[in-house]
Amino acid sequence: MLDTALVALTTTAALIFNLPHEKPKEVLASHEISLKERTPGGGSMSDVMADNILLTLAYLNNDELDPKNVNWSKVRENRTVEFSLMPNQAFAYHEGYLEEYKDKIVKTTNARFSGDQGFKHDGYLMGDGVCHLASLIYWVALDAKLDTKAPVNHDFMLIPGIDKKYGVSIYHMPGSDAVNAMQNLYIKNNLDSEVTFEFKKERDILRVNVIK
Repeated sequence: MLDTALVALTTTAALIFNLPHEKPKEVLASHEISLKERTPGGGSMSDVMADNILLTLAYLNNDELDPKNVNWSKVRENRTVEFSLMPNQAFAYHEGYLEEYKDKIVKTTNARFSGDQGFKHDGYLMGDGVCHLASLIYWVALDAKLDTKAPVNHDFMLIPGIDKKYGVSIYHMPGSDAVNAMQNLYIKNNLDSEVTFEFKKERDILRVNVIK
C-alpha cells in the first residue's frame, strides 16, 4: 500500500514539474491619447469626437447597440476591448478593401461612421474623431513592427497628441469602393505568433497596447 502511494505521489510530482509553462506576454508597443483633448483646449467638439471614438470601439467589440437610442453612459464606461490576429491575418478599419488584403482580413471595426449607426455630427463632419482612433492604432502598430498601410495621410488637419506622420484619413461611403479602399487602415500580422490589440479606456485616457 505504501509503495503504491509513493508511486502515485512521484507520478503526480513529475506531472506538475513537467507541465508546460505559459510564455509571458510581451507588450510590443503602447501609446495613449486624451479623450478630453481631441481638439485644442477641449470643448463640445472634442466631446463629440470622443463619443465617436468610443462608439467605434463598441462596434469593434460587437456590443449590442440601438443606433437610434445609443446608451452613451454605457459606451463611455471604463473597460478593455481587444482583438487578435494570427500570423498572416489582417485587420482593416472598415469595409472596402485594397485587393492585396481582401483574402487576409479577419477583423474590422464593423462601423460605417454614419448617423444611422448612431455616430454624432460635430458641425464639421459626421463621425468626426474616428480618424484619431485609426491614427492611434496606426502609430502603435508601426512601433510594434507590424505590416501596416495607411494610403491617405491626415496631415491636412492636426490630431492632438499624435504626430502628423502617423495621421490616417478614414472615409466610408456606400458605393464609393475605390475611395473607401484608399481611405482605410490595414494591419497584417507579419510575426510568427499571435498578436493582440488591447484598448484600455480609463476615465479620460484611451491606451492601445500591442501584445505578443
